[in-house]
Amino acid sequence: MNWGTMQIIEQNKKRFVAFSMAAFCLLSLRCLAQGTPSATPPSRPEPLPYSGNRPQSIKDGVQIQTAYREDMVAMEDAIPTKAPEKPKQPRKVLVLCKAVGYVHSSIPLAAETVKAMGEKTGAYTATISYDSADVTATNLAQYDAIFLDSTTLAFLDDPKDAAATEARKKALMDFVREGKGLVGIHAAVDTYHTAEHATDAPPTGTWPEFNTMIGGYFKFHWIYPQVLTVKIDDPKSPLTSMFHGQEFQIHDETYTMAQASFSRKNVHVLTSIDYTKMSDEDKAKEKYKRTDGDYALSWIRREGKGRVFVEVLGHSEHIYSNTPMMEHVLAGIQYALGDLKADDSPSVK
Repeated sequence: MNWGTMQIIEQNKKRFVAFSMAAFCLLSLRCLAQGTPSATPPSRPEPLPYSGNRPQSIKDGVQIQTAYREDMVAMEDAIPTKAPEKPKQPRKVLVLCKAVGYVHSSIPLAAETVKAMGEKTGAYTATISYDSADVTATNLAQYDAIFLDSTTLAFLDDPKDAAATEARKKALMDFVREGKGLVGIHAAVDTYHTAEHATDAPPTGTWPEFNTMIGGYFKFHWIYPQVLTVKIDDPKSPLTSMFHGQEFQIHDETYTMAQASFSRKNVHVLTSIDYTKMSDEDKAKEKYKRTDGDYALSWIRREGKGRVFVEVLGHSEHIYSNTPMMEHVLAGIQYALGDLKADDSPSVK
């Protein structure tokens, strides 16, 4: 190998080393900017246990009236686009959200869901109120149904005005009995009964007329996310057609009724818990256990010339983005309005 060839080889070596160093520097700078990749990707921290209970929708003694944005989006994507029946005439629904006891976080979402379903399907228009003072004979005259949105305890009472309280109660009872509709969801049955924690005894009703009209009152609930097998008690009803006669599982907190307050002789049961499919462990949790194993979830009944529909599920926000469940609620609203006919004779004669 001559001297000239050796010089060329040496120069090429120097160029290679310089190029390699430059490439290393560029790679180093890129890694500093983006973070040096590791052999094992970092894992997410373990999430805290989720109880399913967001904070109550009340702040400084005032009910919060705004739903969570992500819940609104999920609901709007899921609610039915068509009503099961064309309304006979323009219908108006008053959605009453006043809660005196526990103030569920789902109350604002439930109200917006009822309103959105009416707008989307043309079944009715809805007005949302958080003020029980709106329950007067004069104001109710413009509505065809009242929707009780997880109202709790004595939701119509004015502690400072007994006369106003009695006028509201009379206005509500007359409204339904004279031919209008009443719909209740979830904590609508947690109303007008004694508070269990005060006596450590099964609750008793404090407004018998209303207790009978709504179909029962709360005495115990399995907490969220209790898995429930929902049984279709009346698969022929237009209010359960969306379930196609098939049992299904759902997670929610559900109320059970005091035994003295609920009977199939008083209501027409649409759906209920399949108690035979509940574990012995879960059955053992029940306080003031019903002796008949009857845990209805939705029902209808007549009150005078009027109609009542109740759905006991609805504690968790995710229920309102469950399309079949919202189709069920919409059908119940149309039944209460008088537009959807259904067998509402008591399940037990």
